[in-house]
Amino acid sequence: MSDWISLGVLASWVPRDAVEEAVEATGKTARRKGGKCPPQVMVYFVMGLALWAEEDYEEVWAQITKTLADWGCWDDAQARVTTGGITQARQRLGHEPLKETFTQVARPVATLDTPGAFLGPWRKMSIDGLEWDVPDTPANAAEFGYPSEKDGVRAAFPKARAVTVGECASHSPVLAAIGPCTSKGSGEQSLARELYPHLQEDWLLTADRLFYCWEGWCAASDTGAALLWRVKSDLILHPLEFYPDGSYLSVVMNPKVRGGARTKLLAAARAGEDLDPYRARYVRVVEYEVTDREGDGKDEIIALITTITEWTAAPAPELAAAYHERWEHETGNKQVKTFLRGPGKILRSESPDMVRQELWGYFLTHYALTALICTAATAAGIDPDRVKFKRTVRIIRRRAAGPAAFPPLTSKNASWTSSWPRSPARRTSTPDASGPAPASSSAPATTTTPSRNPASTASTTTPRPRSSSPTRLSPGKT
Repeated sequence: MSDWISLGVLASWVPRDAVEEAVEATGKTARRKGGKCPPQVMVYFVMGLALWAEEDYEEVWAQITKTLADWGCWDDAQARVTTGGITQARQRLGHEPLKETFTQVARPVATLDTPGAFLGPWRKMSIDGLEWDVPDTPANAAEFGYPSEKDGVRAAFPKARAVTVGECASHSPVLAAIGPCTSKGSGEQSLARELYPHLQEDWLLTADRLFYCWEGWCAASDTGAALLWRVKSDLILHPLEFYPDGSYLSVVMNPKVRGGARTKLLAAARAGEDLDPYRARYVRVVEYEVTDREGDGKDEIIALITTITEWTAAPAPELAAAYHERWEHETGNKQVKTFLRGPGKILRSESPDMVRQELWGYFLTHYALTALICTAATAAGIDPDRVKFKRTVRIIRRRAAGPAAFPPLTSKNASWTSSWPRSPARRTSTPDASGPAPASSSAPATTTTPSRNPASTASTTTPRPRSSSPTRLSPGKT
């Protein structure tokens, strides 16, 4: 692993040509030549703020510019800048180039050789949210707000909220949205709806029970991605057809459909008719029991719904195991908040635009680190989970001042272009890049249309049956 890091493989994931394109696309190019803090360098500087979260501006600047000098494209005389000058350069840059760079380079990195990365033709992905304490300034308070604690007392600091879609095998974030933690439209479901249009057809997206709502489910499933979401116990799921693996066909309905209209819609579903996708959609339900989950002797039944209505394409035990891997996302959140930023630390930015810029810097740095780990682990034939993230960060912090830690050359002007890593393609599906090719027509596939005609119907009308002997799993997180 150390050899991979020392070779500067980190440079593969955020190359300068992608940064330059993002700066140009967002209209943040330098107004004059010869400036001390060009925008391309400032993008890497913001990433450096995440990598060296404990250091001040001048130390991070020294680390970044030393790397550039080692490549022979930076004059040490240019590096004489003050903290005030760096602050002004950050403000001129804004958050947009960091966001655009992330959009261009962030993609799944696991391959067919990465252990546990796929379930059949689907790449295992997950969605989750996280919150960040930001400095208590009037501007941050007005933009992000203060969440209330359990006892109703206002939190000590404003909080920014983010929702990310990440790859389970690598922990790499590939989609992200940032917003406030209070005010209308600031919840995880609202931020998640910004990400759903970007889902890919070969993904299996898992989500916990806080993400399900009719609008979100429809938006995500309309992309063609396979979904596997836990739902709350108050969602009534009528069984339409039972399958040999213990799962059953059901239907979810628009909550605006009520009374007699809802009864007629359910009857149509039992008859196997095509359903109006704006009113109802077929789903497959997987239920299993986790024994003594809280350590109090009580068991808990987990209810999952999925767009994979063909049970042979993904049997219930496999889906239950895949949902459990959603907790890999929590591991990713811990990596970026605890090991990069530091436990209990607040961000350093005192204005909303700089907060967003700093967060995009964290996401870019976390993506580069996890992509590096996954690539190295796959090459070594081991699970990426076996590579310690904290140790990797320590090694990179020691060696980041060496060549290729942050690449100053572009793939276009490098003198050794045959070996220089080019910008990765945006979420490709080729087996050698980021996963399996699309399944052939003979392979089982997820049902992405909102209607399905079941071969037979169940005679019972009891909502969500609780089997007397559901699948039992050992205690764990769900």
